[in-house]
Amino acid sequence: MSYNSPFTGTVIQPTDVSFRAITLSANTQLQWPINGNATDDYAARIMNVTASSGGLSLWMPPANQTSVGNDALIRNIGANTFTVKDYAGTNTIITVAAGETKYIYITSNANEQGTWGNIAFGTGTSAADAATLAGLGLVASGSTLNQSHPTASLIASYTFTSADRAQAYVWTGGATTATLPSASTLGNNWFVLFKNNGTGTVTVSTTSGELFDGGTTKSFAPGESSFVVCTGTAFVTIGYGQSSDFQFNVLTKPVTGGAYTLSASEASNTIQFYTGTLVSNVTVTYPPVANLYVISNQTVAGGFTLTVTTGAIGGANAVIPAGGQATVICDGTNFYNANTTQAGATAISLVSGTAGSPSLNFASETNTGIYRPGASRFGVAVLGNLVLDVTASGATVTGTGTFSGGISGGDF
Repeated sequence: MSYNSPFTGTVIQPTDVSFRAITLSANTQLQWPINGNATDDYAARIMNVTASSGGLSLWMPPANQTSVGNDALIRNIGANTFTVKDYAGTNTIITVAAGETKYIYITSNANEQGTWGNIAFGTGTSAADAATLAGLGLVASGSTLNQSHPTASLIASYTFTSADRAQAYVWTGGATTATLPSASTLGNNWFVLFKNNGTGTVTVSTTSGELFDGGTTKSFAPGESSFVVCTGTAFVTIGYGQSSDFQFNVLTKPVTGGAYTLSASEASNTIQFYTGTLVSNVTVTYPPVANLYVISNQTVAGGFTLTVTTGAIGGANAVIPAGGQATVICDGTNFYNANTTQAGATAISLVSGTAGSPSLNFASETNTGIYRPGASRFGVAVLGNLVLDVTASGATVTGTGTFSGGISGGDF
């Protein structure tokens, strides 16, 4: 029911008492100050309350004896927390900690308990309630908001969601995969913490080809961890900690022909595989930083070459033969062969190579060197041409020859 003045239409309240100071020494039931009755404990519009001990409650008058909208401002000026409950202490309306001020009001008066709304006025001055504001990544500690990174264990492949904001995930299994949602749905500020405490690599991939540190996947070896942050269009790692036990990552990059430029993330992979069917020569430009690379050319070359370079003018490049591997050193300008001398080695094996890309060649003239033209054959190539073909039965020379010491033995 609702009480309204027939003259103005405004809500009629019980006889109004503007202010009252209350000391709680026991749970106290309040009454409306009807007809000037001030002999019982009555509710006032503004009440300063002091609880003599913890665990005490202040019970509001029956909600069905007044109109919806009737209200009270309750301030805890004592040192102990108390609760404010509806009529007869049936339900808790609010909890008021020391120094806090809460505003309550009736939203439904269908029965004695009614339904009450509340607004936190804060401590001393009007302020938001910390517990009400706490969301993902935040926790209320007293009257303040604090950072929160709840930790959870992962034991199976996982797809992250927007609700994982500020969560700390720890992987404890073997090798697995995880997937990030679309960056555009997460927005520019979503983040999650990830740590690989397992025994195998965790490969985290993006959705719809979005970039993650310059690639579409990011591998976390055991012991590695980082913040994964969404920019709104891509993902980046912050504080990426690389394991000292598993410090080599692998890049597999498909190429077909023309020029390619590695991102810093791609170039950070020590072991690199190039795949694909070449339709023209390939040149891969690396960032001008000092690093060691193990590069494997697994392309179907078709006579075309794979060259790695820093792009620096005058810098030495390296050609990786098809089907071959090379360990190279980059000093930020030049690429050098890291295997010019093998300490303690008794043999070195080369891939067969071709006339255009000999197995053993020169950095300044990569189509001149030695290679294996076929079974039981040893070939010398100059500028991509086979000029000397040696077999178990003899040698075949292409072109003319000059012999300063003459020729002897056999028939000519």
